[in-house]
Amino acid sequence: MKSVIALMLLAIPVSAATRIPLAQHWELQSSAKVADSGAEISTAAYQASDWYPATVPATVIATLVKNKVYADPTFGMNLRAIPGTSYAPGTNFSNEPMPPGSPFAVPWWYRTRFEVPADYKGRQVWLHFDGINYRANIWLNGKKIASENEIAGAWRTYALNVTEAALPGQENALAVEVFAPRPVDLAITFVDWNPLPADKDMGLWRGVYLASTGPVALRRPHVITHVDLPSAAGAHLTVTAEVSNTTQQPVKTEVAGQIEQARFQQTVELGPGESREVVFEPEKFTQLNLTRPRLWWPAQMGRPEMYDLHLQVSANGQVSDASDTRFGIREVTSELNEGGYRLFRINGKRILIRGGGWSFDMLLREDPARLEDQFRYVRDMGLNTIRLEGKLETDNFFDLADRYGVLIMAGWCCCDAWEKWHLWPQENYRISTESLRDQIARLQNHPSFFVWLNGSDNPPPPDVEQNYISVLKQCRWQNPYVSSATAKPTSVTGNSGVKMTGPYEYVAPGYWLEDKEHGGAYGFNTETSPGPAIPVSESLEKFLPKEKLWPVNEEWDYHAGGGVFKTVQVYSNALNARYGAATDLNDFERKSQLMAYEGIRAMFEAYSRDKYHSTGVIQWMLNNAWPSVIWHLYDYYLQPGGGYFGAKKACEPVHAQYDYNDHSVALVNSTYNPASGVKVTARVLNLDATEKFAKEATVNAAPDSSNALFKLPAIEGLSPTYFLRLETRDAAGKLLSSNTYWLSTKPETLDWAKSTWYYTPIAQFADFTALKDLPSVKLQVTAHTDTLAEQQTTRVVLENPDKALAFSVRLKVAKGEGGPEVLPVLYADNYFTLLPGERREVAVTYRTHDLDGAKAAVEVSGWNVSPTTVR
Repeated sequence: MKSVIALMLLAIPVSAATRIPLAQHWELQSSAKVADSGAEISTAAYQASDWYPATVPATVIATLVKNKVYADPTFGMNLRAIPGTSYAPGTNFSNEPMPPGSPFAVPWWYRTRFEVPADYKGRQVWLHFDGINYRANIWLNGKKIASENEIAGAWRTYALNVTEAALPGQENALAVEVFAPRPVDLAITFVDWNPLPADKDMGLWRGVYLASTGPVALRRPHVITHVDLPSAAGAHLTVTAEVSNTTQQPVKTEVAGQIEQARFQQTVELGPGESREVVFEPEKFTQLNLTRPRLWWPAQMGRPEMYDLHLQVSANGQVSDASDTRFGIREVTSELNEGGYRLFRINGKRILIRGGGWSFDMLLREDPARLEDQFRYVRDMGLNTIRLEGKLETDNFFDLADRYGVLIMAGWCCCDAWEKWHLWPQENYRISTESLRDQIARLQNHPSFFVWLNGSDNPPPPDVEQNYISVLKQCRWQNPYVSSATAKPTSVTGNSGVKMTGPYEYVAPGYWLEDKEHGGAYGFNTETSPGPAIPVSESLEKFLPKEKLWPVNEEWDYHAGGGVFKTVQVYSNALNARYGAATDLNDFERKSQLMAYEGIRAMFEAYSRDKYHSTGVIQWMLNNAWPSVIWHLYDYYLQPGGGYFGAKKACEPVHAQYDYNDHSVALVNSTYNPASGVKVTARVLNLDATEKFAKEATVNAAPDSSNALFKLPAIEGLSPTYFLRLETRDAAGKLLSSNTYWLSTKPETLDWAKSTWYYTPIAQFADFTALKDLPSVKLQVTAHTDTLAEQQTTRVVLENPDKALAFSVRLKVAKGEGGPEVLPVLYADNYFTLLPGERREVAVTYRTHDLDGAKAAVEVSGWNVSPTTVR
């Protein structure tokens, strides 16, 4: 027998019910401590002494951390204490070789033992690896079944035919020798938003499982959907799959499928070892033409409806293989509008893309419950899109996106081998296209996955871009694809219609509507941000040593970013200039929440107001891979802060907003229904809450519209810091939105001549230092909690009986009085302002078990609010 058994790399979809996960009972050890060969290690009798217990998926360092070999790498600067972390902080370690002496410069061994079911005898046995970073040699029962020349690529998926090596009805032993990626490899990268661990996330980082088939395997089921537009009265489905004859004899097979009541089948004759695509076209199989289809829509546009496809292939009168696939019926198109900006349509309707950039965990640890919590946050904020820059998540992630109606924009990463085409060895051309083929085949049935980017910070050179496009066409990719996340045109596909112009550092709220050349509210900005996002004090205390909490120091900087983002100095300088120098941690943190709220709100409001001159904006970022002081809308501990509620306010369904530059008021209707008789009231209040101006307007807002209303005039007698309250009510008088701005009589101006790729400096800051003079207010607060199944909702009623306004009121539902905040949590509103005499009810929803047995306590605080706790 050959030393390497014949390898069939098939991305075979396997029903979850027929999979046998190989997740438990693994062991891990460095090859530096193991002298034995793979043939020896992969025998059931092998005695592994002093190996670390492991589960899979897990990287090497994730396993060592779990075994307490290394302290929590997310705390302080513990990551620097892991051997091999000698690269300079803030550098992109993926572009550097492993340092001499690193324990991760040598391969590491994974091994496990498991029983192959006895009924696998006489069938084809498949061993699946959904992700290996980066290379591997694999042995099963003493036989080498794959080599590192074949198993290479972090984004490859593998189905190895191990029939000759497997022992049905017996204990089997599997050994995997894993090699870390080199700088030239197409691996997994964190760029300037967090460090890369010393092992470069090497290991079995995605699932491993067994499955079996008969002589014919079924792979890559795919449903292509086309909708009759604009009526949406009908849909036409094309079903495709690949069938593969695993034997050396010809075989006649029946391929049959079912979608609800529609059944279809055809006969296929396969030669020895032949693989062929089977296609069911609606022109021939008329049952695939549906009337009144249930369309999949993003959450704000409608219901995310789903269908089920069952496919099976039979040989010799018996079912040989089968798959079950969920899909959605929807049509995604894009076009370049008159400004040359890329505009997306879902089922024929325009959509303003409003989203955030995603990162998975720094150690690639999976947590399904945490994933769902984050989708709840995305939907709660009113966002409709998540961008994955090379972070192609688990199947469960995409299932959640489908279910929650959240669009997914995905593509390759920047700043490492993926975009260093001039350094590519020949094998990278193969690995790059096979990686794309495997990922598109894995994900393209998900209706949430709506566009693919072949590059990020740069488009690929013509030969690589053409290779990628060929793969997309071979996979029958039906959605738009774009050359990169930048505006750089290519000779293959021309203008991208998108831009990646920043900013990424702090800019004044007026930047977004004033700027016409950089990151302002025009076109489609694929990544941008008003800069750092300081977590609340409770979160800072979780990852910074007590003695390093204040003032800002090197440990804060270590939890900032890389490149030019190694500190939060630009942000801190702006905060001190605008609000007054921070006196301690709590003062810095509360001012940071104000900065984040107004900055994020201004960005999303600007893009909403200028639709569809602006066609999309992706906040960089949505979340963090580890505890960070930059770029998030909620922190690593799922704590929503000022930025979260600024986004939630800006993305309200029907929302009145203010333009910092021309002082105008507009109404944005983000729903796809008309909003008739909407009344918008504007009130300008001095610091002492005396009214200086009031105006109202009534508007009939068309679906998905932006409506200019009126401008605020010059007003005499304003205090240096003053307030603008916008209230929006429907035709029946029901409050739809309450939106409060704090403004300065000192104009805030930007120094456009000194703009860089990442921000525009502020020449003159607004002055909000008078906020310190707001008198203390004691609110009247009551709370009532209802329990439904595993969920509790606390309804908090707040009333301001004072003559002064209560500014930036923060609610916190704690695990008992004085306890930590219940997380995750959904607040109907937070960091809001109560005018004198104003009464507000705010619903807060959380899981009962997240109270950890304590009674919920509601803590109310704010900029000038006397702290109050109610049960």
